[in-house]
Amino acid sequence: MSDVYLTRDGMQKLQDELRALKSDERPTVRSALKRAREFGDLSENAEYSAAKERLMFLEQRIMRLEETLSRARLIENENIPDDKVYIGATVELKDLLKKGELTYTLVSPEEADFEEGKISTVSPIGRALLGKEEGDEVDIEVPAGNLRYKILKISR
Repeated sequence: MSDVYLTRDGMQKLQDELRALKSDERPTVRSALKRAREFGDLSENAEYSAAKERLMFLEQRIMRLEETLSRARLIENENIPDDKVYIGATVELKDLLKKGELTYTLVSPEEADFEEGKISTVSPIGRALLGKEEGDEVDIEVPAGNLRYKILKISR
């Protein structure tokens, strides 16, 4: 498997989530599962089924986080050129079709959060911006249609 590149903030969020799942949520769900078992017939026990399903989901999430963190490499800005768009860059764009401006930070898929303006380098917009410079115009095909941006500023 390949490395997962994370910002310091992204790595901390994943570590915090893993810690919370292991120390808080896992014991709570296991306790609920134990209580549900005490109700008797497991074949018709909705509480047991729900707790068992929640525990399976929880264990899968813990395994994914542990696996991701085991492959994580911290993005250090001094190793990345600041004259082009790469992972970790914050890019100010002018929307040439809608005449507005927007800002995105390019991150790994594990850190992507559109609400926070963090887009994945493997998303259509992220892929199209990679390697571009200030002043470049970019045409991007997305499921909803076409986008056209001009890169105004790149920062770290």
